[in-house]
Amino acid sequence: MVDYVRRWNERTEIPSRQLVTWLGITSSKFHDWKKRYGKVNEHNGWVPRDWWLEDWEKQAIIRFSYEYPLEGYRRLAFMMLDRDMVAASPSSVYRVLKTAGRIGRSTNKPTKKGTGFHQPEKAHEHWHLDISYVNIHGTFYYLTTVLDGYSRYIVHWEIRRSMTEQDELVVLQRAKEKYLKEFIRICGMTHVRTSPYYPQSNGKLERFHGSIKGECLRPGTPISLVDALRIVGRYVEHYNQVRLHSAIGYIAPADKLAGRELEIFAARDRKLTEARQRRKEQRDAARLRAVA
Repeated sequence: MVDYVRRWNERTEIPSRQLVTWLGITSSKFHDWKKRYGKVNEHNGWVPRDWWLEDWEKQAIIRFSYEYPLEGYRRLAFMMLDRDMVAASPSSVYRVLKTAGRIGRSTNKPTKKGTGFHQPEKAHEHWHLDISYVNIHGTFYYLTTVLDGYSRYIVHWEIRRSMTEQDELVVLQRAKEKYLKEFIRICGMTHVRTSPYYPQSNGKLERFHGSIKGECLRPGTPISLVDALRIVGRYVEHYNQVRLHSAIGYIAPADKLAGRELEIFAARDRKLTEARQRRKEQRDAARLRAVA
C-alpha cells in the first residue's frame, strides 16, 4: 500500500494525504505502515516475559483462593508471600484470579471516609472506645471494645450485661491496667467524644464491630455468655496476631504495634525480587535448551 500511494503521488502529484483519504485509510494507520515499511513482518501477540508467573504458581494462587474464599486478592497476595508459598504482587494475583473467574471488577465507589481525621503517628496515641449490641442466644449484651488507632490492635474488650457510664469507665480502666506502662510515663489521657448518630466518626471500631458480628458471632452462634466469651476471645487473638489488615499495609495489628512493619515490608520486597530472578533464570535455561 505504501508503494502504491508513493507511485501515484509521483505520477499525478496528488498529495499522499488525499490519496490515502480516497482509499478509505486513516492517516494514523498509513503512517504506522510507513514506519514499518521495509521491516520484517512480526506478530503482535504477547511475548512471554521473564517475570511472568509460572503455571504452578498460578495454580497455587487459585487453590489458595479456594481455601480463603472471603479474603480479597491483596490480602491473599501478602498471606502467600509471608508464608513463602508464592511470591507475587497483588496485581499479578488479581490477574490470575480474574482470568480464572474467581473475582470481577469492583463496583465500589470511592468515599471521603477518613479525609477529615488526623491519623495517629505512633502506638497508643489514640485509643478508640465503642459499644455495640450483640445478640447471644436471644439475649442482648453490650460488647465494648478499646482499639489502638495507630495499629488497629484490640487493646481490650468485654461483653457486659449493662453499660452505664460507670461500666464504661471500668472497661477503660482495665484496658489501662493491661497496656498502661507507657501511659504512666506519658501521664494522662484526653477524652474526645465522637459526634452522636454519626458512626463514621468512630469508623475504625465501627468496622471492627461489623467484622466481629459478621465473621465471629453470627457464624459461631454462641449459646451462652460463656460460649460467646470463648468465641470472641479466639477471634480477637486471630485478629490481633494473624489477620492481615488492609489499612496498615496488610500486616497483623500486633506487628504494627511492635514496630515490625519495615522489617516485614523489606522481607516481602526481597522475596518478590528473588522470585522474579528465579523465573528469569529458569526461562533463560529453557531457551538455551531449546537452541541446543
